[in-house]
Amino acid sequence: MKNKIIPEKTTLHPRNPHSFRYDFEKLIYNYPILKNYIFVNELDVDMSKSEQAKQTIDFANPEAVKALNKAILISNYGIEYWDIPKNYLCPPIPGRADYIHHLADLLANSNNGTIPEGENVIGLDVGIGANCVYPIIGNHEYQWSFVGTDIDENALQNCKKIIAKNPHLIEAISLQLQVEPRFIFKNIILPEDKFAFTICNPPFHSSQDEATKAALRKVNNLEDVKSSKPILNFGGQNAELWCTGGEIGFITQMIYESVKYPLQVFWFTTLVSKKDNLRSIYKTLNKVGAVEIKTIEMAQGQKISRFVAWTFLSENQQKEWKFSID
Repeated sequence: MKNKIIPEKTTLHPRNPHSFRYDFEKLIYNYPILKNYIFVNELDVDMSKSEQAKQTIDFANPEAVKALNKAILISNYGIEYWDIPKNYLCPPIPGRADYIHHLADLLANSNNGTIPEGENVIGLDVGIGANCVYPIIGNHEYQWSFVGTDIDENALQNCKKIIAKNPHLIEAISLQLQVEPRFIFKNIILPEDKFAFTICNPPFHSSQDEATKAALRKVNNLEDVKSSKPILNFGGQNAELWCTGGEIGFITQMIYESVKYPLQVFWFTTLVSKKDNLRSIYKTLNKVGAVEIKTIEMAQGQKISRFVAWTFLSENQQKEWKFSID
């Protein structure tokens, strides 16, 4: 069993188009409504910067964040329509794109150094939410296909609307309701399925109260004032933000279920927001007999994140795996 931790990064992935400051001129051109949320940051005292270089949005304002996401998806990912219902998770695009690009490198390492591309490379997005962001990015960048699952039927209905209004996504993304919320892969991975990878942004918190307190801390840090309102700048429904057992409980369940599909998925992967959870995750993966485990570190400025990947395929089985159908 191999347990490899790739060194921490200090910048976004080299192929990530969001490595530099937002090009607000381009974003506004493609989505004019964004202009309503842009202002000049007077607290930026760098005299070498122009007024345009100091432009930003209020990241504590959910509508501003959603407008920025819309502009990015239109400008960078060929999306004609995108929206999410009020209070659903509005994920930061640069970080989500980083996961996709690092995942592509992981697949390349298992494919003689070449990133497998095309519709026959299929990923399973566990907890797709209402935003459909991972499949949108993965399909645009590498033409991958996706199955998106969720326990929230309203979230899937919104994804269905996004897909229907972006015709190029209709054949690329399918959706499936998880009818038994306590399970992750059961009912979803069928005997005939074969996935190159799974991708997941698990619930962080173990209770609604914990999620609310974390949201307040985040908003207070952004605004530099004290607030008692549980406004989530990136939104999030209960199932998106918390579950019994929190992040470690969710990932542990995922690991135990993954054992049942050892030959149907090349790489199981999941984000891990809390570094302290890694030791327990490694212990569980060793317990269930994972053949190979990798932890890929990602970074955006001072924020460090990571995803853990594991496979049950032997070295020979990995070599024989076909990422695409000729």
